[in-house]
Amino acid sequence: MLRKGLLGVLAFVVVLLFGVQAAMSDDVIKIGVQAPITGKFASEGQSIDKSVRLIAKQYNEKGGILGKKIEVITCDDEGKAVKAAICARQLVDKGVIAVIGSYTSTCAEAAESIYYKAGVLQTSDGTSDSLVKHGYWTFFRNSSPNSAEAAFTAEFFTKKQHYKRIATISDYSTFSTDLTNAVIKNIKKLGGNIVYSGKITSGSQNFTPILTKIKSFNPDVIYFGGYYTDGGLIRAQMKQLGIKADFVGGDSNDNPEFIKLAGKAAVGAYLVNVPLPEMLPYDTAKEFLKAYKDAYHETPASIWTLFNVDGLRAILYSIEQTKSLDTKKIADYMHNKLKNFPGITGPVEWASNGERIGSAYMAYRIGDDLKYHIVYRH
Repeated sequence: MLRKGLLGVLAFVVVLLFGVQAAMSDDVIKIGVQAPITGKFASEGQSIDKSVRLIAKQYNEKGGILGKKIEVITCDDEGKAVKAAICARQLVDKGVIAVIGSYTSTCAEAAESIYYKAGVLQTSDGTSDSLVKHGYWTFFRNSSPNSAEAAFTAEFFTKKQHYKRIATISDYSTFSTDLTNAVIKNIKKLGGNIVYSGKITSGSQNFTPILTKIKSFNPDVIYFGGYYTDGGLIRAQMKQLGIKADFVGGDSNDNPEFIKLAGKAAVGAYLVNVPLPEMLPYDTAKEFLKAYKDAYHETPASIWTLFNVDGLRAILYSIEQTKSLDTKKIADYMHNKLKNFPGITGPVEWASNGERIGSAYMAYRIGDDLKYHIVYRH
């Protein structure tokens, strides 16, 4: 039994090593995309996939990298953890050297250890602090963590809005739970008053039971730390129930679908996130947004697309600089030598644990014109 177990482990290791070697010896450099191409987060996943393919096309038109063309291989994780792990194994087996994704922290975390064991680089916009707790050398977060957003949100609540009675809602996902708990912790640290904290099942659509309960606490604000697919409906149902409290949504409510789902109730809602794509002052951002619109006749779904693009651009740049497809060498360069890389979302640099250095949050209010208006920033 022991011998069979050891042989199984050795066989697994050989398969993983073969996959990475295959990627290095092929005439192409294989880049994976793990994202929700279908399901409730499809708009985000499709935008990420389109962006990766656009960058690959731009590189290939200039001759590729190291004399090799870039091949993009996409796996749809549907925004589900189980499917994310399956995608990771499939992408490793197909010989990718790096993976862009996934969109959600839950899916990114479900695939993280698989990429680590295979020596495949992974860059994700997932914001859950738990994503960097393992210290995997293969993982690079291309956005800011929940802890940074939570600190900003608490400051907005207590120093700008002066809310006296705060209610919070999260779903059961890793991302939402971590973000909301961090917001609560930071609010309490600043002397804020949490009158209610509860959870919903994402996708259930009818949130009147929990909102009715919250209404009895007479809050000044309801904070929702989940995704736009639920946030838009929560805001609409707040208005239907006559709840006068403000609505503040965490970063994953920042998607055009939030306004579509909330309808007229979207007016007056607040969202917290990093700058919107169109607000980015960098030439690389303007050039990419134009190229994306020319290619697809639409704009990227959200800032999360651009975070993922920066992760990909940094990996490709590091391959060029190291003149190597050895993922250890590439990761070492990204950890230790990549400084102030001119990203679409601003200067890109990583700490030793894969955490992106630096963050800049803003609070937006959705106006009568259904556009975002900045009301608070650092």
